[in-house]
Amino acid sequence: MVFNPLLHPSSSKDTAMQTTKLLIAAAALSAFAMGASAEDYQGVLQFQSSASRTAVQAAGVVAAHGADPYAEGASAGVPAVVAGLSDRAQARADAIAAARAGNIYADGAGAGPSERFASTLDRATVRAQAVATAHGIDRLAL
Repeated sequence: MVFNPLLHPSSSKDTAMQTTKLLIAAAALSAFAMGASAEDYQGVLQFQSSASRTAVQAAGVVAAHGADPYAEGASAGVPAVVAGLSDRAQARADAIAAARAGNIYADGAGAGPSERFASTLDRATVRAQAVATAHGIDRLAL
């Protein structure tokens, strides 16, 4: 007599392994069986058109020479001119006024131009102090 380990497992661990393998195999086969469904063949569809061949060809020529209805962005071509609400002179005057107003979003935009710093010393005195500092004349010799 030949011993078959599949028919006579040696432990409960082997029984659990065999059961798990069988369950996995059964689940895989049932998944394949559910997914395998055939479609019905309807044959070649017959197209019914009310337009003649020459009318369709003429419409195709018109569509080929017209604008691309599916174009996007840069490939869309030149956009149509939009009529402005004001004339050119008014737009120019508004632009000049906006440029002179400065950056309205900057910090302190409403403060106007900064005032010039007024010093109590004359220019020659400030220059002499700068030259003395640069040459180290005001330092003490040790």
